[in-house]
Amino acid sequence: MKVKVSEKLDDIKTLLSEIKGVSEEVGAVIIFVGSARGIGNDGGRVLRLEYDAYEEVAVKTLEKIIGDLRDKYGIIDAVVEHRIGQVNVGEDIVYVLVASKHREEGFKAAIEIVERLKREAPIWKKEITDRGARWIENI
Repeated sequence: MKVKVSEKLDDIKTLLSEIKGVSEEVGAVIIFVGSARGIGNDGGRVLRLEYDAYEEVAVKTLEKIIGDLRDKYGIIDAVVEHRIGQVNVGEDIVYVLVASKHREEGFKAAIEIVERLKREAPIWKKEITDRGARWIENI
């Protein structure tokens, strides 16, 4: 399990290689990449996003989510990385990689990780557009 909340994401190819190597039982790796859209929730043109987090609690929350989903779906391993700080349009914000024996449990776990991350992790997003700035709930 790897969880990281920081200003820089690790190289996705390296993460993929690492998670594939955790077990000979890995038969599927599901990858979700969240990136910054150019159109904001207010319909304006996004100038940038700013993320902040209570890092220690966010990491513990994400570790708990992964643990829960190991029990629920039997996944082999997972990686979750989320950026904080300034993010420009087109840049990656979050990586979720799930290693599983089969694709079905991997897809289910990846979806649930993303949804729970948005609801449970203390990570906040400020969207700055040409129409103004505002904090967005459920990042």
